[in-house]
Amino acid sequence: MSAPSMTLFHNPASPFVRKVRVLLAETGQQDRVALYGCMPTPVNPDAQVVEGNPVGKIPALRLADGSVLHDSRVILDYVDHQHAGTPLIPRDGSARWRRLTMASMADGIMDAAVLVRYETALRPAEKHWDQWLDEQRNKIRRTLAELEADAIAELASHFDIAAISVACALGYLDFRHPDMQWRLDNPQLAAWYAEVSQRPSMLETQPPT
Repeated sequence: MSAPSMTLFHNPASPFVRKVRVLLAETGQQDRVALYGCMPTPVNPDAQVVEGNPVGKIPALRLADGSVLHDSRVILDYVDHQHAGTPLIPRDGSARWRRLTMASMADGIMDAAVLVRYETALRPAEKHWDQWLDEQRNKIRRTLAELEADAIAELASHFDIAAISVACALGYLDFRHPDMQWRLDNPQLAAWYAEVSQRPSMLETQPPT
């Protein structure tokens, strides 16, 4: 087995990191990537992450030549071009735009959920902006409702970029926001997630308890 040629700057609690790790597992590329653990926050960047990645966000992927890719969407696209199997991001046509749009909806859930987490976990309670928090949660609820009404068959058809992204978003809600009880209003989504959450790639990348 050859040594890993790339380094993924990661926090196992991040749903954006998890997307990358799931896609790596689904395409059999885990051994090509070494994991570098870090915990940057909006007020405490990690010096190793910032090098070559001035925004300081994770995930970031350092390639063998030393260059750094950042933003999970960029990394996912790169990684999906590095294997010989069926692409998990359609290369062209209407399928590409539809699957990427569904993945973007999942990213919106993650964005809102992470923002709520930062606001409630890092800021003093007396400084919480309740109206803003409510609207972040409403974004999550609206997007889940759209997926429930219009995307179940598509999600069930193939565990690709769209399904991976939605699964990681739902996993993050369970991890950080169990109080939202998203399953109550989305039974079809809940049934789909109950199945895909048992895939080896999802089990291997579960956030820490």
